[in-house]
Amino acid sequence: MTDMVFDAGNADAVLRPSLRRGGRGALWRRRLAGFVLVMPMLLFSLALFGAPLVQTLWYAVASPEVGESLPHVAAQIRRWDGEGLPPDPVYAAMAGDLVEAGKTRALFHLASRLNYELTGARRLLTRTETRLERADDPPQDARAALIAIDKEWGQPEIWQVVRRAALPVTAHYFLSAFDLRQEPDGAIVAAPAENAIFLNIMARTLWMSSVATALALLLGFPVAYLLANASARWRGLLLIPVLLPFWVSLIARLCAWIVLLQKDGIINSSLISLGVIDSPLPLLFNRLGTYIAMVHVLLPFVILPLYSVLQAIPPTYMRAASSLGASPVRAFFTAYLPQALPGLGAAASLAFIISIGFYVTQTLVGGPKEMMMSYFVAFYATQTVNWGMAAALAIILMAITLIIYVASKRIFGADGAQA
Repeated sequence: MTDMVFDAGNADAVLRPSLRRGGRGALWRRRLAGFVLVMPMLLFSLALFGAPLVQTLWYAVASPEVGESLPHVAAQIRRWDGEGLPPDPVYAAMAGDLVEAGKTRALFHLASRLNYELTGARRLLTRTETRLERADDPPQDARAALIAIDKEWGQPEIWQVVRRAALPVTAHYFLSAFDLRQEPDGAIVAAPAENAIFLNIMARTLWMSSVATALALLLGFPVAYLLANASARWRGLLLIPVLLPFWVSLIARLCAWIVLLQKDGIINSSLISLGVIDSPLPLLFNRLGTYIAMVHVLLPFVILPLYSVLQAIPPTYMRAASSLGASPVRAFFTAYLPQALPGLGAAASLAFIISIGFYVTQTLVGGPKEMMMSYFVAFYATQTVNWGMAAALAIILMAITLIIYVASKRIFGADGAQA
């Protein structure tokens, strides 16, 4: 029998690649198993969040009304260069398409869409459709017939608006959200003063959200500090009133504030009984009442992130700063507050993001001057059924939210943003 000599070097060279391949295979199997486990949640998020987001973005730029209601006009007017008046085939297509659109509700949507960009377009289209439908025969000379019905058909402005609206996408809604408009010749100018409301609404939304967030931080920080430094027994008792608002409906809480803040409410009655005031204070349906209700809603969202950060700060830091000669105020600002900044950043960003989306609060306890952008999103979606304008305003609110999140993450760090 031939003696066999074991070569450790050769064995290591043979086994190491196989072990490496086996390790890679196990790693990929673990990754695949993890991906399979999170796949249902991923599909759920895409279905409930991704798809509506994409649809909202599409509504904000979509302009299908002319293409659907005036298909022949859309096909003909794209060949027009926009100078002067369009050729006769465009007039003929308009006369025929208006009669067909009048048989369905398509004319209503078309007239509303064009009226967004040119005041009086709705009246022009409905009047023209009515006159054409009453005619016995289609007009031989469509250009002359339309101009005879209304002289505006002989002006280039209406045709330039139709030509621009015939495109599948439009910037009209986003321009309107920033108090801008596009002239019939394509120039972008400021909207008239009586129609320029959205920049003021946007500024009001940011200002009221900032004030409510600042007030919530001022009131919530001492409570979070007390919770973080209380004993375990007292901490559990003190957390109950902080968590209690989550167990009560928002509508019920706001209705309770209406009872408290009204002229004959508990607060005014108590102040009059104590002789502090002679007549009831206006605490409801104004900016003050709105701030009170907003801060009440925001306080739990401020206190809990702050508490989670403050309880991790060792109390020995304050004692060490005091032992080195710092006063309590200086010790707080130099040793304690810098460590609390991540919690403050998380609480402030969370409260601000929530507050810019308030809708029910202003509706129930605020007045017309306290309505924020979310109210107008709901107004255009449910009252005027202007999905494009509602979507554009919603996208702007979403963009503000993302900017706040990114800024908070950059300023306070990843831990602060996720606290």
